[in-house]
Amino acid sequence: MKAPNAAGGLPIRRGLPIRRRLTICPTRFQFEDAALKRRAQPVLRRLPEFFGDPIRVQNARGLRDARGPVHGGSFLRERRIAFNCSRQEFPRIFVHELAHFVWLRFGNPARRSWEGVLRTERSAGARGELGWSAERRKKELSPAQIRTRHRRWREYCCESFCDTAAWLYCGVRRHPEFTLAQYFRQCRRAWFAKAVASNQLSI
Repeated sequence: MKAPNAAGGLPIRRGLPIRRRLTICPTRFQFEDAALKRRAQPVLRRLPEFFGDPIRVQNARGLRDARGPVHGGSFLRERRIAFNCSRQEFPRIFVHELAHFVWLRFGNPARRSWEGVLRTERSAGARGELGWSAERRKKELSPAQIRTRHRRWREYCCESFCDTAAWLYCGVRRHPEFTLAQYFRQCRRAWFAKAVASNQLSI
């Protein structure tokens, strides 16, 4: 996830209608920093149930990608998530990076269903996104890339899924990166309630 200016004092979303709650399993995450574990536990309680091998969670100062500094990174083969973000941004970044593990194992029918949501938005002229990672990719897409399901379109679908998961489950109600119109947010919420929140997810 790209690193814009961190927003402090963000209000907390309450009463999120999630059907099932996760019972935190200490072995599911291996935190290298006790502070990260404390920050993650309230977020984990808001997430749907999931299962999988342990994921290592660590701080990584100076974390970068090809474009520059980033708040966090998922290393899927290594089953590792690295963070370089403020305490205020941690819940949003944590859910986003964890969602990459979900997307990897989500299966093609579910991925195509999510693509359908995004295609409907585009046909309706929806602007904005629920995170900069997705919005940057959305702005760079061409009609041909969408039509042919080009790699850039598929990358956008992945980032949009992860940013939407972060918006839903991180507990933050308002953020400068939440620019998608309310109508489309509610459509995404409904899709997640059916495809994500009501199922046990593999990470």
